[in-house]
Amino acid sequence: MEKGSVPVATENIFGSVVHFSRLDSLLDMCRANSLWPMTFGLACCAIEMMATGASRFDLARFGAEVFRPSPRQSDVMIVSGTINKKMAPAVQILYDQMPEPKWVIAMGNCAISGGPFVYEGQYGVVEGVGKLFPVDVFIPGCPPRPEALIEGILKLEEKLTGTRRWPVVTPPGLPGPAAAQAARMQEEAQAPPAPAGDAAGDGGASVGTVGNDKVGKEAGGHTS
Repeated sequence: MEKGSVPVATENIFGSVVHFSRLDSLLDMCRANSLWPMTFGLACCAIEMMATGASRFDLARFGAEVFRPSPRQSDVMIVSGTINKKMAPAVQILYDQMPEPKWVIAMGNCAISGGPFVYEGQYGVVEGVGKLFPVDVFIPGCPPRPEALIEGILKLEEKLTGTRRWPVVTPPGLPGPAAAQAARMQEEAQAPPAPAGDAAGDGGASVGTVGNDKVGKEAGGHTS
């Protein structure tokens, strides 16, 4: 310290008290509790999405009840239905118009992999919205029930905050999620490979989530 200068403490100075990770966590929590889905439906899965926003299932409990009429006011795109190749450019434009940060939920087998429209020689359907832009949450089913979409919203919240709103509850007498998943994987390993488009979606709340830089497991076909 030079003579005549203002006394300044130069010892026992700890690291910065500004932790941007804390601010990011706060912002993520705010975003997770105030998701703004876009008013956007392509096919029959959109009917289940509409039911999810109604009073019986009450999507408002999670802060995502207001479907925005403009992509510039939205941060979540729920792709609910089949994307044909004529519609794909419009879907891409809507996605590009959404401000960052933004997330995508692929709802239903058609949005995930093309569903029953995937067969040799088909020329009109995009085989999964993941071919257009990154997808954050995959919800299999044909169509998925409203409970499955709610589970997808919770998975997206968990991806943003790193924590789940509440733990998964398994009814008495039923195997837990881990046991059920292991049994399902064992059945799939023992079963002969099915032709493309013949696998049936379970329609329940078994939701898979992946990062933007990964490709989700394809789920094709429809339930009878």
